[in-house]
Amino acid sequence: MKIALAQLNYHIGNFENNILKAHQAIEKAKEQNADLIVFAELAVSGYPPRDFLEFNHFIEKCNDAVEDIALKCEGIAAIVGAPVINWEGKGKPLYNSAVFCENGTIKTIRNKTLLPNYDIFDEYRYFEPNHQFDCIEFKGKKIALTVCEDLWNLDHNPLYKLNPMDELIQQKPDLMINIAASPFHFEQARIRKDVLTRNAKKYKLPLFYVNHVGAQTELLFDGGSLAINDKGGIVHEMKYFDEDIKVFDLDDVNASKTEAINHIAPAQVIKEEKIELIHDAIVMGIRNYFNKLGFKKAILGLSGGIDSAVTAVLAARALGGENVYCVLMPSQYSTEHSVSEAVELAENLKCKHDIIPIEDAYHSMEETLSKQFEGTEFGLTEENLQARLRGVILMGLSNKFGHILLNTSNKSEAAVGYGTLYGDMNGGLSVIGDVYKSDVFRLAHYINKDKEVIPHNTIVKPPSAELRPDQKDSDSLPDYSILDEILYQYIELRMGPVELQMRGYDEELIKRIMKLVNTNEYKRYQTPPILRVSSKAFGFGRRMPIVAKYLS
Repeated sequence: MKIALAQLNYHIGNFENNILKAHQAIEKAKEQNADLIVFAELAVSGYPPRDFLEFNHFIEKCNDAVEDIALKCEGIAAIVGAPVINWEGKGKPLYNSAVFCENGTIKTIRNKTLLPNYDIFDEYRYFEPNHQFDCIEFKGKKIALTVCEDLWNLDHNPLYKLNPMDELIQQKPDLMINIAASPFHFEQARIRKDVLTRNAKKYKLPLFYVNHVGAQTELLFDGGSLAINDKGGIVHEMKYFDEDIKVFDLDDVNASKTEAINHIAPAQVIKEEKIELIHDAIVMGIRNYFNKLGFKKAILGLSGGIDSAVTAVLAARALGGENVYCVLMPSQYSTEHSVSEAVELAENLKCKHDIIPIEDAYHSMEETLSKQFEGTEFGLTEENLQARLRGVILMGLSNKFGHILLNTSNKSEAAVGYGTLYGDMNGGLSVIGDVYKSDVFRLAHYINKDKEVIPHNTIVKPPSAELRPDQKDSDSLPDYSILDEILYQYIELRMGPVELQMRGYDEELIKRIMKLVNTNEYKRYQTPPILRVSSKAFGFGRRMPIVAKYLS
């Protein structure tokens, strides 16, 4: 039996596009004499459709899409992910299903058993879990067909009480197929490979796995679909961050001598891979965000600092430098080298750039508010006025010319509230909002690995918002090397103050950082979508109350 894995970039709710991609993949698979083609989880709708699933019309369009794809299944069978109506009259209204199509019709359906309901996942909100386990027979082979999370309940402390493959293995299947929507973070591919190869070893069966690729707003899918032999050896690993179709001969996979290896790498190996993965994921995320929304041009404020520099490079690589408009908005506190370095970077990227000083506008605001501010000292309010003036200029240009404003704030700043609402926190998309400042520096070095794109001084000078004389980030924040370590352990690893003290961090510093994080939740509620590259990003994967007292 020949099995084609179709790793495609779907578009949520764009049924014509998704159906066309499926048709084209089927034709390619037929040309290579494939017997079966496998599409990803919820392929017809795109993942995650979220509350679109509550609309009957949306579900009807999903059903029509599956039937359309089934009609193409003459001389080839297909497995396609789709939401399917639960007709039992009890439980949730839908199943998250793998639909098996053959001879121009829908032949049978297998439903997802384990519905993740943590971090970014919210599947139990919409779907009823499966309770019936049956293999599919095709071409004389029994297929154990599962959906994504169904293969992830292997750990010593399992999240679920049931393991679908423990049920299906009793029917003596010949192979496993898993269709998935496994979102990217920089450690996910290694974790995924470890889980899937352990399944193949445990059940002594070959495994064919197909994943989504592409970006759906803040969620990024890296692809990396797999063919694994019954020893847990990876026979083939498909492309990352790009569409791919590959046909596998089941006999060849079974005969493969590839041995299993340990896919959980040492921390140093992960660290070396991390920045390249984040770079590629963000470039894909920007490109897909613009393409799927029908936009072509971006605008951003280019300050001469490292955050806006890295954002500009990533945007230019995603969209082309000619489609990125860089606006320099120096104030009376901006240094000459910040302006000259920003100009140099824009020229390196071949981006259009303009210099719009804000000093006159700032003095006009001072005059406007002079009566109300009389007798007060220059402080944070005046600093924020400068940031908000820049936000007004950028949004004015965005509105006038239809460019999408890219936010340039990093995760360290977002975590502790080091940013101005309606100022430098403006934007339609947050590019590096899930990248800690320490990793922004690493991204800059990675960008410059072959030649100097970002001016050297932009990278090595002390970070500064340049909103008052001789200002440095270190005036307001702990050193980023320490701040980011504590933030990572608190946000990603969910360590509390006692655990952090046991790791040797200063008690008062821990309290200060945690208070900053928790009291600035209201700001993060108002930020643009943040491209997710970590295991715990700000956004709908991290749900915290605004009005709360804990650690604040």
